[in-house]
Amino acid sequence: MLLAGDIGGTKTLLGLFDRAFPRPHPIASRAFSTLEHSDLTAMISVFATEAAVPRANIEAASFGVAGPVLGETAQLTNVGFRVDARRLAETLDIGRVSLLNDLQAMAYAVPVLHSAELHVLQDGVALAGGNMALIAAGTGLGEALLHFVDGRFIPSPCEAGHADFAARTERDVTVLRALVQRYKRASVEHVVSGPGLINVYRAMHAAPCRAVADENSREAPAAITSAALEGRCSACADTLATFVEAYGAEAGNLALRTVATAGLFVGGGIAPRILPALTDGTFMHAFRDKAPLGDLMARIPVAVILHAAPGLLGAAVHAQGET
Repeated sequence: MLLAGDIGGTKTLLGLFDRAFPRPHPIASRAFSTLEHSDLTAMISVFATEAAVPRANIEAASFGVAGPVLGETAQLTNVGFRVDARRLAETLDIGRVSLLNDLQAMAYAVPVLHSAELHVLQDGVALAGGNMALIAAGTGLGEALLHFVDGRFIPSPCEAGHADFAARTERDVTVLRALVQRYKRASVEHVVSGPGLINVYRAMHAAPCRAVADENSREAPAAITSAALEGRCSACADTLATFVEAYGAEAGNLALRTVATAGLFVGGGIAPRILPALTDGTFMHAFRDKAPLGDLMARIPVAVILHAAPGLLGAAVHAQGET
C-alpha cells in the first residue's frame, strides 16, 4: 500500500493507494486544513486511524510540498510549515518517505491522465520524444517540466513563480507599478495566483467594487471572477482579462524555456473554475504571441487538467516508482 500527500499552504490532501501500473488505484483520501494540525505526522495519524489502515501496511510514501525541497526537508513558501522526510519515516515506521516540490509531484500524474480528465485549449501536434511542461496557479504559482529521457518523462521542479513579472501591455504596466509600490519587486506569482488576482483587482479598480464585499477575504477571488463572467462589473472583467492574459503569456514562456513540444498542461485550482475565460481566445493568443516562434507555439498541445487531485495522484505514482 502507498501513502501519498499534496501539502499546500491552505489545504493538504492525503491518500492511500494500491499498486496498479502505471496508475495506482485510490483506496481512501481526505482533505485537511494545513495549519489546523501541528505537523504532517499528526495529520497522517488522524487519517490512518479514520481509514483503519495499520501503518505496517504502508510500504512507501511520497509527499508533494508547496515549497523548495532541500535534501530531506521542505519548508512551505507561504506558511510556516516544515516537513522532514527522515523524521516522518522514523516516527511512522515507513520504509521509504520521499519529498517532492508540489508541481513536480503533479507532473508525475500528467502522463497517466485520461483524456476525459483534460480540457483541450489547443490540439497541436505532440512530437514523439519531446518534453512536456506544467503550470499551475492556486494559492501560489508553480511550474515544472517533464524531460523525455530513455522512453519516459522525468519531472523536474523549479521555482519560476517567484521570477520577475514581465509587463506586456499598458494594463500590465499599471499592474506592475502597483506591485512595485506594494512589494518593492513584482514576481509572476504576484499576478498569476489567487492572491495575484486580488493584486490585479486593486490595480484595475479606482474605487471599491460592489461585487466584492471584502477584498481581503478568501472568497474575494471567486467574487471577482463571478462579477467578471456575469458582466456585472467592467473593472472586474478587465481584472480577469489581465489575469488570463498574464497566465497565458507565462505558460508560453514556460513552453519556450522547456521546448515543450509534447504538450503544455495547466493545473491548479483556478483554471477549471474560469474555463469560460480560458477558452475565449485571450489565454491562447498570449500563449502563441511569441514572435518569431509563433508557428512553433501554435503546434504545441495545450490542455487544462480537470482531475480533482492530480498532485495527490502524482505523489502516488512517484511512491510506486520508488519501491
